[in-house]
Amino acid sequence: MTKTPFYITTPIYYPSGNPHIGHCYTTVACDAIARYRRMQGYAVLFLTGTDEHGLKIEQKARAAGMEPQTYVDGMTERFRKLWDVLNVRYDRFVRTTDDYHIRTVQAVFQKLYESGYIYKGQYVGKYCTPCESFWTPKQLVGGKCPDCGREVTNAREEAYFFKLSTFTDTIGKLLESGTFLQPNSRAKELIGNFIKPGLEDVCVSRTGVAWGVPVPFEPKHTVYVWFDALLNYISALGYKNGAFEDFQYFWPADVHFVAKDIMRFHAILWPAVLTVLELPLPKRLAVHGWITVGGEKMSKSSGNVIDPYVLMKRYGTDAVRYFLLREMILENDSAFSEDILLKRVNADLANGIGNLVARTVAMVEKYFGGTLLAEQEAASIDEPLIKSALALRDKTDAAIDAFRLNEALAAIIEVISLADKYIDETAPWSLAKDPSRRTRLAMVLYNLLETLRITSGLLVPFMPTMMPKVWEQIGATEEDVVYDKLNQWGILKSQATVRKGEILFPKREVGN
Repeated sequence: MTKTPFYITTPIYYPSGNPHIGHCYTTVACDAIARYRRMQGYAVLFLTGTDEHGLKIEQKARAAGMEPQTYVDGMTERFRKLWDVLNVRYDRFVRTTDDYHIRTVQAVFQKLYESGYIYKGQYVGKYCTPCESFWTPKQLVGGKCPDCGREVTNAREEAYFFKLSTFTDTIGKLLESGTFLQPNSRAKELIGNFIKPGLEDVCVSRTGVAWGVPVPFEPKHTVYVWFDALLNYISALGYKNGAFEDFQYFWPADVHFVAKDIMRFHAILWPAVLTVLELPLPKRLAVHGWITVGGEKMSKSSGNVIDPYVLMKRYGTDAVRYFLLREMILENDSAFSEDILLKRVNADLANGIGNLVARTVAMVEKYFGGTLLAEQEAASIDEPLIKSALALRDKTDAAIDAFRLNEALAAIIEVISLADKYIDETAPWSLAKDPSRRTRLAMVLYNLLETLRITSGLLVPFMPTMMPKVWEQIGATEEDVVYDKLNQWGILKSQATVRKGEILFPKREVGN
């Protein structure tokens, strides 16, 4: 049976400084979606990487007394290391300094030039070096960059331009379709800010930046960093470079997952370029908000970045992954503080699934020596929990399809809460006092184990390190938690055997 392809991408990150918790959200979100799709049986290609050209990199390298290539080599390894520690299982890592990517960029630039969509002109306007973005004076906010709020500089230089203005109607219809950019509120924002005023041609080369891909027919020009960067999504599949042979299989991307500050490049420039290349557009662009600290966007320049290594050492990798994915709602920014993290981790993980595992395993050991009776007695009070557990996979499927990971996790935690309520309602400790109710007690505990099997199976894409430890304690095998069995009841043996293990999510206090 041929698997259905699924291609998901993060933006490629700008390695001008150490990665922080803001980078982690996008990457962990894509990792969770990719893992879920693999679990469903898709042939997944999950792409991430680094965007290594541009003026800011050139300046950072010079300040460090290094060549740009040496500088980005070191910084890129820091991103790779963090993804390894976060248990991110990407399939391909693209660097814009890779030879194959450069071949794609030059081939595309040449094609667009020969097609008449790129022409030479003179750029006069404003430039934000931190964002590597060109702006017209009317796009500035208070005379500053509308994206980052920092000072811009005057820019005047010979440049090549892409005829983006010819795509105003095309991109407008794409954004109005409601099927391309999610959430729709972001599309409305772009329509108001860019489509209604009319798109303008955009600069796609620089003469004042040496660190970039040379324009193939005029090497004194280098390709503008954002034009260069967007092409990673097809260069990493082998488009026009011969490095890979899976472009036809995986393109178009199922989803580009990006933050709101770079959505205009992905929602406007990128579809226009693909249209000229006569390539299908990505199926979906999912845009999320920022992680904020004290009401401000987390950024290196603001000095408010959070070191993910400190958080992972203190709370554990899976707890940090869970927090990031549970808190972010696509439409909104997500406030970060350690207090917010602590409350979420204690409520959902320590007091939630961790406590349910510990209580259930302890009762099976105490009342049955670790192995349940084969004979078990059902009751009508069991039905609400069983029904909710069996409906859970469909809910998580729908949330994953909509890239709303917080909703998937909320649905899972809701079933875990129902299991806690079920314990209170059935009172296993009272049943244990009556020898004639042992078959009923065995059924109650079995239902709890089955609920844990289903919920932990659906949680594994989000928390891939800790969920196998749940399976060890409740007596489940990897075969018991395959996707096709996560909407079935009665998969565990009636005589399930548990094994008490470590506390999965210890309750924490700030700072320890």
